[in-house]
Amino acid sequence: MNTIKVNIKDKIAVLSMNRGKSNAINAEMVTELHQMVRNIENDDSIAGLILTGKDGFFSAGLDLIELYNYDEETIKKFWIDFLDLITTLVSFKKPMIAAISGHSPAGGCVLALCCDYRIMAEGKFIIGLNEVPIGIIIPESIFHLYSFWLGQANAYRFLLEGKLMHTQQALSTGLIDEVVNPESILHAAERKMLTYIKLERNAWQQSKKNMRAELLKKVSADPTEMISPMLAQWWSASTRSILKTIIQNLQQKPD
Repeated sequence: MNTIKVNIKDKIAVLSMNRGKSNAINAEMVTELHQMVRNIENDDSIAGLILTGKDGFFSAGLDLIELYNYDEETIKKFWIDFLDLITTLVSFKKPMIAAISGHSPAGGCVLALCCDYRIMAEGKFIIGLNEVPIGIIIPESIFHLYSFWLGQANAYRFLLEGKLMHTQQALSTGLIDEVVNPESILHAAERKMLTYIKLERNAWQQSKKNMRAELLKKVSADPTEMISPMLAQWWSASTRSILKTIIQNLQQKPD
């Protein structure tokens, strides 16, 4: 695995995104995350999954620098695979906790939203979905995922303005559940995981499945029709111009 690391201890798998400085998501990371999450779900010796990043970044979201250069077929496949990964994460039957170790905008936030509980490191970090201001159409499935936690009114308002929140605001809106010292984030996630895995496994998993049934129907819809307007917008002159400016700014930042 080139973009993730996994450590298993006391029946808990810690899956760490590990790609560059900011864990920007590309096609390879989507594939590796998908494969590993399925392996963990099917491994009866593993009771739960903690998803985390590295100091300062959970994930900066999609790797716009790489995605910008994908051709039409590659970007279409990327979106189909990414939405398929989200379906797999939402349907994951075991406890899954996000240990949000730093910034988590856009695609990073989406990954965290799939989890049962979100713990974020305190500090000047941001989280939220800011796709609209950069010219990316939000898939309907992602709106349903956002509103599952925030309620439809907040999700609607926040998505249309591309709102990014600092930790305390994210906590007050219900986007995250807990804020801890960065050095304690994995310990806090493990502590919360123990409260889940000590419960009767079948009752916990079936209850999770029942409560997510409607959400899963919405996020697992055939993405083909959903992504058609997204792809048209992706190739529009206005979005390409916004993306090009963002990429230029990113490339000028010091490592």
